[in-house]
Amino acid sequence: MSLVDVHNEWDPLEEVIIGVIDGAQIPRVGPDLFAIEFKNLSAAQDIPIGPFPQRVVEETRAELEILCDELTALGVRVRRPSPRDLGTTFSTPDWASDGFYDYCPRDGLLVLGDTVIETPMVLRSRFFEPLAYRDLLLEYFASGARWISAPKPRLLDEMYRADSPPGSRLGNQEPVFDAANVLRFGTDILYLISDSGNEMGWRWLQSALGDRYTVHPCRDLYASTHVDSTIVPLDAGLVLLNPERVNHANIPDLLKGWKHVWAPEPTDAGCSGSHPLASRWIGMNLLVVRPGLAIVDERQPELIKMLGRHGINALPLRLTHARALGGGFHCVSLDVRRQGRLETYR
Repeated sequence: MSLVDVHNEWDPLEEVIIGVIDGAQIPRVGPDLFAIEFKNLSAAQDIPIGPFPQRVVEETRAELEILCDELTALGVRVRRPSPRDLGTTFSTPDWASDGFYDYCPRDGLLVLGDTVIETPMVLRSRFFEPLAYRDLLLEYFASGARWISAPKPRLLDEMYRADSPPGSRLGNQEPVFDAANVLRFGTDILYLISDSGNEMGWRWLQSALGDRYTVHPCRDLYASTHVDSTIVPLDAGLVLLNPERVNHANIPDLLKGWKHVWAPEPTDAGCSGSHPLASRWIGMNLLVVRPGLAIVDERQPELIKMLGRHGINALPLRLTHARALGGGFHCVSLDVRRQGRLETYR
């Protein structure tokens, strides 16, 4: 029986992969990094390349261990990726890079039903990131899971347009998207068109999934990168929304009949670096463990209160450097198995 089985974002969690922070760094500069992650800087040479500060790494490592311990105490099986040397230079015929991090397994692997998809990520530095999970993927495959990979993109210079407005900095010459552009609602899949997922990526995902799923492209919703600090499913029929990005005009049709919880203004917990990889809305990036329970940033008291009013208890934890690293609790986790079955929620 496949160890992989996930159909939505809220059924009771049974197995999860939690990322690691060891070796994390800002990789060498390229047009991709400048256009996608550091577009607010005036020039590419201003990107602060190199390892993240030791304090950030040590504190984050300890907080990830706490997250693993809490999930284990809740009966969830926790898995971790294998260590890698992220400083090693690698190349294709078109470019060379070194690695970024293995902190956010949500970005490079997409789990749908009993299938794991390696997605065609937009940053060159993350080209080989799935290798960190190879031992786990082999185990899942041996258990009966399907394991496929999207076509490896070339990621040529012309794919990136740092001078363009947000939402148009990623070209459409080939399918590229991060898995964190995707949310699962049973047979319906939301796919964010943004600077981390293009139109061809949506078309490829729909073709790969076939008629069993409908992949809904979300345009003019959030221009920057991932979707999980913009739309957060809490339970069947209940969704948390970012009021700065989502409104009654642009909300996906799939969610118009759902009960909407509008996230309160987030507490800005600050950033340990001068160039954060996430906005203050990383505070609403949470992990649903089961209906009625979510792991939430303890520094977001108003969000915790609001969730409580809608029947969601919070397990308050902390990722102190979520803004600097660009990842909250949903980002650093990849749900591998949840209870439940494939359903249609329309």
